[in-house]
Amino acid sequence: MPLLKRSVAELLGTFWLVFGGCGSAVLAAAFPDVGIGLVGVSLAFGLTVVTMAYAVGHISGGHFNPAVTLGLVAGGRAKVGDVLPYIVAQVIGAVLAAYVLSVIASGNGTDALAGGLASNGFGEHSPGKYAQGTAFLTEVLMTFFFLLVILGVTDERAPAGFAPLAIGLALTLIHLVSIPVTNTSVNPARSTGPALMVGGWALQQLWLFWVAPVLGAVLAGGLWRWLKR
Repeated sequence: MPLLKRSVAELLGTFWLVFGGCGSAVLAAAFPDVGIGLVGVSLAFGLTVVTMAYAVGHISGGHFNPAVTLGLVAGGRAKVGDVLPYIVAQVIGAVLAAYVLSVIASGNGTDALAGGLASNGFGEHSPGKYAQGTAFLTEVLMTFFFLLVILGVTDERAPAGFAPLAIGLALTLIHLVSIPVTNTSVNPARSTGPALMVGGWALQQLWLFWVAPVLGAVLAGGLWRWLKR
């Protein structure tokens, strides 16, 4: 499959992940009387991965996440030459999704950007006011196990056809655990889109949501490569 088509698939998949996941948090999490809450938002993020992995995963591999791309490279499961085009496409998809979400969320006269647009944060910007060190550890750990799941369920020895379900359920579980700590990133592109829209504190704290997920993903990829030898 040509790199351009694979990159477009990554853009679309990341757009859907950010729009669906962050959109559920911004538009539906606390909607009067019928809000979906933390469980609903967690499930929404998982469903975005499941649906797009089945839709375009066979085209690009269904990364939708710079940390996943780098973790798969570390694990010997993706090409180094795909890294830059994939990450650029993923970030563009995330930024476009955040922009469209900000437009829709402002459609009833509210200031969606002032509400944070589901940006990731630590300290006073953590939903549970968790400190920077705790946020860093959480993101490393969650991404580490997310990559182990991805590498395991996409192995040639794993049952065919079920990988998207397992990956989506893993992402749901990760959100159920870590939304109170960081609003859950495990995906630098997902963090970048809303942060660019919100600016200020969200951009100042964005570094953590690149460094920690990438670190966790690369560690998982390295461990998987060792386990497979």
